[in-house]
Amino acid sequence: MSWTAAISALAITAAGPALAETLRFPGEAELQARKTAAEDSLFLPNGPYAEGDIDGITAEGALEQTAWVVGDGSLTTMQILAPLRDQLIDAGYSPIYECNTRECGGFDFRYEIDLLPEPDMHVNLGDFRYLAAEGPGGDGYVSLVVSRSTNTGFVQITRIGPPERTPVFTASTKTPAPTSPVVSDTNGPLVEQLEAKGHATLLDLAFRPGSTELGSGEFESLSSLAAYLKANPERTVTLVGHTDAEGSLQVNITVSRRRATAVMEHLVSVYGVNAAQVAADGVGFLAPRASNLTPEGRTQNRRVEVIMTSTQ
Repeated sequence: MSWTAAISALAITAAGPALAETLRFPGEAELQARKTAAEDSLFLPNGPYAEGDIDGITAEGALEQTAWVVGDGSLTTMQILAPLRDQLIDAGYSPIYECNTRECGGFDFRYEIDLLPEPDMHVNLGDFRYLAAEGPGGDGYVSLVVSRSTNTGFVQITRIGPPERTPVFTASTKTPAPTSPVVSDTNGPLVEQLEAKGHATLLDLAFRPGSTELGSGEFESLSSLAAYLKANPERTVTLVGHTDAEGSLQVNITVSRRRATAVMEHLVSVYGVNAAQVAADGVGFLAPRASNLTPEGRTQNRRVEVIMTSTQ
């Protein structure tokens, strides 16, 4: 199979002989990140976000999420999604909901779906598409989120269902290492970074657009951090908010500090962390991770990091 034909085998296993299908992306594709959990739950929208609410299905089972970059930016989101959708249908999947940016409900819809963190999975709030489908015989679900930037397309594939019947994607060719650490269900990566480097980025946080209010839902990074702090009551950390360079420094420092404070309060009130172990501050745009000259760089710069402040 050629690299440009791109790329990944979908192995659907069931009782008896395995049924193998292949999903091909419409152009070059590279795996950016992968997250798995042996047992998890996932909210899958099956309708638009409207009047402050959204309908959906809460599925349970083995979970896998993969993020891919596809093509050179010349493909539209429809050109990326359509062949993937058709291949799923051919494999026996039944679509239950499909929408584009406006039909979905815009940015409100985007913040209701579970996504791998930037920059591995980038969602352009003005151009994305979503598809949810039910597996053959009602065994599990697959969802696709497709978006694009100027230079590339982005696809996230999420599958959840019975472990023995949940399809598994394996790359058929070279798969580059993730460009940023992925929070997994093991608590390991974040804690290892914190102890080895003294800091780590909370990659899966989602703030409501134009707000310092933390979005709803579970955040694995906070769960990992809370478990670590509870197991090590002598350790202390500071949450530090960061912004892009749009706007004045003073305004951005205020926004970044408020977002860090919101995360701190969430750790204490929701996860039961001892308030004496955490502090919060913000530095605005003074410590960028990437260039503020591009939308992708500005997205990377908007973040909250956790800093180890213990010296022993």
